[in-house]
Amino acid sequence: MSFPPRYRARSRVDVSGEESRAKAVAVATELFALTGYRGTSVAAVAAKTGLSQSGLLHHFPSKAALLAAVLEERDRQDGAFLAGGTAPPLGWAAFDALTALVARNSTRPELVGLFVRLAAEATDPAHPAHAWVQQHYAGIRTWLGEAVRTGVERGEFAADAPVGSIVRTTVAVIDGLQQQWLLQPEEVAMAREFEIFVSTLRARWRCS
Repeated sequence: MSFPPRYRARSRVDVSGEESRAKAVAVATELFALTGYRGTSVAAVAAKTGLSQSGLLHHFPSKAALLAAVLEERDRQDGAFLAGGTAPPLGWAAFDALTALVARNSTRPELVGLFVRLAAEATDPAHPAHAWVQQHYAGIRTWLGEAVRTGVERGEFAADAPVGSIVRTTVAVIDGLQQQWLLQPEEVAMAREFEIFVSTLRARWRCS
């Protein structure tokens, strides 16, 4: 007979396997951020994880599968943080959530580095992260577009707020700040700069 998975007692093998997978994803995140997808080998990830290469391939049958797991974990973490366990924030609350995410990312240079490097590499349609990067940008544009339109409906944004321009500029500012922060972390206060940008948006497009 079967029963819900939550009632299944996990064996030590299950726990060990999950721990190995999680460690491999963390190591791969670090190495992909430092040397990119093409510059990182399965052997290097395995060695730093403490697994044999065949052991790593047991969990992730290819380097592309490992990359997919890394990207999925990144999306899971950011999505959970932005939503706060509820529905995605809309109106100005979406920009407040993004401000908080940028501040959080300023403590996670390995994830910022991973995204910046992969986003650049994945402009090549043959790159295994190409579809993910396209989906990433499509997703954030859809969310922010809905956020601004909802804000207009609620009377938070001015009725003539240019939705597309606000969305594209916001994404460009985030990407540009991440790039500059990675290059000059001591000179670029990423979180503060984005906070100033959002304040400028509010001053211009907040419904008076």
